[in-house]
Amino acid sequence: MTTRSLSELASHVGGSVIGDGSVVIHKVAPIDEARPGEITFLSNPRYRKFLAQCQASAVIVGRGVTEEGDRRASISLLEAADPYVAFAKILQLFSPAPRFDGTVSPLAHVDNSATIAAGVTIFPGAFVGRRARIGVESVLFPGVFLGEQVQIGANCVLHANVVVRDGCQVGDRVILHAGVVVGSDGFGYAGRGEARVKIPQTGVVIIEDDVEIGANTTIDRATLGKTVIRRGAKIDNLVQIAHNVIIGEHSVVAAQAGIAGSTQVGKNVTLAGQVGVVNHIVIGDDAIIGPQSGVPKSVPAGAILSGGIGAAPHHEWLKVMTLLPQLPKLWSAVRRLEKEVGRLVTGGKKETERDAGR
Repeated sequence: MTTRSLSELASHVGGSVIGDGSVVIHKVAPIDEARPGEITFLSNPRYRKFLAQCQASAVIVGRGVTEEGDRRASISLLEAADPYVAFAKILQLFSPAPRFDGTVSPLAHVDNSATIAAGVTIFPGAFVGRRARIGVESVLFPGVFLGEQVQIGANCVLHANVVVRDGCQVGDRVILHAGVVVGSDGFGYAGRGEARVKIPQTGVVIIEDDVEIGANTTIDRATLGKTVIRRGAKIDNLVQIAHNVIIGEHSVVAAQAGIAGSTQVGKNVTLAGQVGVVNHIVIGDDAIIGPQSGVPKSVPAGAILSGGIGAAPHHEWLKVMTLLPQLPKLWSAVRRLEKEVGRLVTGGKKETERDAGR
């Protein structure tokens, strides 16, 4: 069992201890379930109420989040600039990645022309095609399919039933979760109705280093050229990325988002859940698109958009959402004013007619 003193944990995350730094921690737990010997975290002042009853030995907090009297005297604090990041780093210490034996199962199919580096683990039922290359200490779980001339970098993990089709390339330290498909055909057809003709999808997908892709996400190969997922991007489950799309470095795409063909997504962009992006547009660096937003045109760098079809600047969308519950009352008021104006106009006409008849 892994154990660390609170002072060691604080040093690891660049934080400071308030209380007893010698207390020994062996586990990370939720704030309402933590017991002595465990550490929990508090990133939002709204949850300070749990501190009075919390049984943990220590709590990770942001600077200024807690006040005297919030917690029991026996609870020590690990104060960090970003408690959620500190929590993630500490959880990594107590939940290390599993180690594999570096062997290739005789029940896997590995083509004789494939190049398998040292320390690679291939589970039963995996398939490695002709002239494929796999880098050092990568792991292929059961059901993984690597097509012809696929390249997988070092220290990658491909979970069960991942498919990487012919010619696609995956960088180092990439994680592909169960059911990911890399390099399926892009959705390309010419003509209409019975005359519709499939356009051959002859390009590839390139996934750069340190990318993680969630379960059952699909990334289409380019019609010509490349579909590219840049370094450090994080993509959630059930995301559709179409042919010739480029996802910029360290961008985040949440579940059920869909990005149509040839769109370019910049660096550090956030696409929240169920965002839909039209084809052939550019989303600038550091843009944030709120959940269930439709993006019909290019987005400038740094923009924050929310709403349904035709997402608007976030502050404008908030005003609209505030007004929506008041619309029935406003509509009634408008109708009443229309009637009053109508009566005034009618009355004014009658007065004019009487004056004309005198």
